[in-house]
Amino acid sequence: MAKKNIENEPCCSFCGRPESKVEHLIAAPGDGVYICNDCVDICREQLHEQKQPTADKVALLPPEQMKAELDKYIIGQDEAKRVLSVAVYNHYKRVNYNLRNVTGKDRNRDDERTVAERNIGDGVELNKSNILLFGPSGCGKTLLAQTMSKILKVPFAMVDATTLTEAGYVGEDVENILLRLIKNADYDIAAAERGIIYIDEVDKIARKSENVSITRDVSGEGVQQSLLKIIESTVSSIPPNGGRKHPQQDFIHMDTTNVLFILGGAFVGLDKIVADRLGKSRIGFGGVLHSEATDPDAMLPQVQPQDLIKFGLIPELVGRVPVTVSLRDLKSEDLVRVLTEPKNAIVKQYVKLLDLDGVQLEFDQNALTAIAEKAIALHTGARGLRTIVENAMLDIMYKVPSDKSIKKIIVTAETITNAAQPVVIKDAA
Repeated sequence: MAKKNIENEPCCSFCGRPESKVEHLIAAPGDGVYICNDCVDICREQLHEQKQPTADKVALLPPEQMKAELDKYIIGQDEAKRVLSVAVYNHYKRVNYNLRNVTGKDRNRDDERTVAERNIGDGVELNKSNILLFGPSGCGKTLLAQTMSKILKVPFAMVDATTLTEAGYVGEDVENILLRLIKNADYDIAAAERGIIYIDEVDKIARKSENVSITRDVSGEGVQQSLLKIIESTVSSIPPNGGRKHPQQDFIHMDTTNVLFILGGAFVGLDKIVADRLGKSRIGFGGVLHSEATDPDAMLPQVQPQDLIKFGLIPELVGRVPVTVSLRDLKSEDLVRVLTEPKNAIVKQYVKLLDLDGVQLEFDQNALTAIAEKAIALHTGARGLRTIVENAMLDIMYKVPSDKSIKKIIVTAETITNAAQPVVIKDAA
């Protein structure tokens, strides 16, 4: 029944005011339900507030604790983990500071002073410091970036730079990097704006020479130019369906000011550029020893911006990644530790898989060393360890589920190097 007052005048079903007291009274389909224009405005405001993403601070760990967490998943690279921990800590400390400025309140304080009141005479602006990782393939660059995002519980996206081209050319637009981050953040724009983007194989988009080419280099220098704005700070318009095939679609607007960009690459030959520079500037007793000049692990920590420019990165991009982290090649003993020590170590995974079948699996020390040396010979680093173990375990994994008499399997060096059968211990019964 319609809600009416004593004068038989329709009234708003929410606030109760009659039609004569409001500007507009809207009747709902059916009988007896009305809403006035003021109540509509209140509903709109409430819905708008609910849709606004919450810009929560990133839960930070001190650099020492952050490195300790990285140690649980990544073997070696201690110096790289130290540098990365400090750089990431400073970045997200800056992000939290900026969020505090936006809200006008310090969420960790009970007082209601504005940021301006707390920072009178300060005037310090914290700039973003993106990170460049370089080192041989399989040394842990990608894993470092992925693990850091898990520790901080922020969205993460990874892209291969070799798939990128300038807008308008066949390939992937630079804006699609941001779209991946938004998707991984479940379309929470506020969360995505505090995320981490890892761009791998960035050395593959280096200029072909130091001389400016008269032809278009749409997958090299052109991509570097396209990356400049989103890496530094911009409000980017991103097509939600990717690409530009749907011009009628509404764009997603995302601010990249607080997005941390980590660039990675092998940068093969960069050590020789460093050695040439040091050799020309230091002669005599202060010169570079031949053994040092041929050792990438000795040269890469001494990389300067001019070396990266000579390699083929444009100066503007080098200026936007001020933190450089060199990773050394993993040695045999490092790879053995990678096999056994991390929380998700490969050997631990296979031990668990066979344990589910009631079989005890053991790798003797010589087998672990053989796996590590085979990976070094293949120049695959830690990335190739799983393939080697997978091939060695294929027959075992094939037979065990069917043979219930098997109780223990011991993988030896012969199993790895000569494809010999492992030692199989069966139930005496």
